[in-house]
Amino acid sequence: MKAPQDQTLVVMTRGGISENEHRGRISVVSAIDGREVYTVGDVDVPTYVRSTAKPMQAIASLGDGMAEAYGFESRHLALMGASHRGSPEQIAVLEEILALTGVPEDALAVGATLPVGSRNRDKYVAAGGRPRKLFHTCAGKHLGVLAWSKLKGWPLEGYIHPDHPAQREVLGAIARWTGEDASQVTVGRDGCGFPVAAMPLRRLAFGYGRLASPELALAGGVSAADVGAATAVTQAMNAHPLLVEGDRRLASLLLADPNVVAKSGAHGVFTFGLRREQLGVAFTVSNGTEIAWPYVAMALLDKFGGVSAETRQRLADTFPAEFLNDAREKAGKWEVMLP
Repeated sequence: MKAPQDQTLVVMTRGGISENEHRGRISVVSAIDGREVYTVGDVDVPTYVRSTAKPMQAIASLGDGMAEAYGFESRHLALMGASHRGSPEQIAVLEEILALTGVPEDALAVGATLPVGSRNRDKYVAAGGRPRKLFHTCAGKHLGVLAWSKLKGWPLEGYIHPDHPAQREVLGAIARWTGEDASQVTVGRDGCGFPVAAMPLRRLAFGYGRLASPELALAGGVSAADVGAATAVTQAMNAHPLLVEGDRRLASLLLADPNVVAKSGAHGVFTFGLRREQLGVAFTVSNGTEIAWPYVAMALLDKFGGVSAETRQRLADTFPAEFLNDAREKAGKWEVMLP
């Protein structure tokens, strides 16, 4: 298998020399037509979209009237697009979804676990909490597909398999939204058991440009139902950024800015769309780490705009360029190497 043509994105220096180098690929495209605006590395190599797909996966069921059928409100839609950390607020909304839909927690095809966020996990365990399926970071996505399957009369068993009718519809929605030919999409298995699509990074960037400006997708032949669904889920994510990921998470910090739609994925992939600028951005750090994400994102925002001065300062305060050691003294810094 040919290795992708990655380029150095971020270097961590200590004592004036490079200690770690994070390589990867970046695609910035127009949300209007997918025209490439800025490219680093090979953006045509297939890249698994991982959890960045969640808002697009939700388009299929929401475009089919599921939210109206169950009486979902925006906080419920936000959890369908979420990789939650197991906070009490997030679990409360997931329990509301169980109550509204009548889907049993046992129907989730994931194992019982503890909150993924360390602070939430420590508090929960200290209070005597036990593992449960709702703590899986992808529980909202799973509940959405289960609820839709119940509504359509499809079997709940096997809902995570590629040949299940819900999953076939979900893959079609992702392909339509990103402008990718469904027959060209490689399908693997995600960590949570769902099928996961791999496509050129520029297609994922285009999908996020459209998520930020869904009305532009109409001209590309996407249905009004899909546009309405995309609008609903992205507005919900902006309205409830802490439900989507959590405190100090890059995607949640960006979602707090009304101009941005953002979502992280596992193993290095991160995406955001900019409404005013009508741009979509996708990048991946090839070693799978997320520690370099904020520095790449801030550099791209400095290059293309897209966030308020308050948001940009909040990012800098949360992810400072200089890092300290345990004695609270400067130990090194992060240096972005974008062309």
